[in-house]
Amino acid sequence: MIIYFSGTGNSRYAAALLADRLGDQLLDAGACMKEGKKVEITSEKPWVFVSPTYAWQLPRVFESFIRNGIYSGSREAYFVMTCGNEIGNPEKEIQQLCRVKGFVFRGVLEVVMPENYVAMFAVPEAEEAAAIVEKARPVLEAGAEQILKGEPFPERSSGTLARLKSTAANSVFYSTMVKAKAFYATDACSGCGLCEKACPLNNIRMEDGKPCWGNDCTHCMACICSCPLLAIEYGKKSQGKPRYQCPEYQG
Repeated sequence: MIIYFSGTGNSRYAAALLADRLGDQLLDAGACMKEGKKVEITSEKPWVFVSPTYAWQLPRVFESFIRNGIYSGSREAYFVMTCGNEIGNPEKEIQQLCRVKGFVFRGVLEVVMPENYVAMFAVPEAEEAAAIVEKARPVLEAGAEQILKGEPFPERSSGTLARLKSTAANSVFYSTMVKAKAFYATDACSGCGLCEKACPLNNIRMEDGKPCWGNDCTHCMACICSCPLLAIEYGKKSQGKPRYQCPEYQG
């Protein structure tokens, strides 16, 4: 069973490719979160958890989703983390999560995909993004082969800086950056409500034809990147930047 969380499609793409290669099923954790569902599922195949990297760790909402689920059948768990650059050193926390859930940790696969964090970083144009996605395919295909063979993902080496990113920097990121107050809709907004539908945490509501953000935001960028009119901004940090959504996996 492949369980994924994705804001702008990178991890959805990775999960779909793995499902294709492994002949496995997909479960969208974001859709479950939106409906308030806790999972209780069985899989005889290994569990494969696919997600973006938030400040060099699993997104806290996805970690919580995994922690609250009930899983029977296979006890092997693989983790695939998409990122714009690198994933830091999340293994210690993921291993602890596996111990809590009774999983056998089978490693973490780092997959570089197009940057989507428009609230902070530069986002690639469409042509560059497509090239990055294409470069990621063999990494994912090799990962699928390792899962099929029952092999763990190769052990990753990381230094002090990577460990600091995944611990201290992660805490600072959540305490200072992960807030929705800077999001706003410009006059270009048509009131279509796609941003409200895209939010996995139901943190957006439409009022008088315009989106309003609450306090339960995970900075997945689904709202700002799903707007067809580019009518959502994140303060001044997103202005002038392209928006990114990964295309659906086509095989």
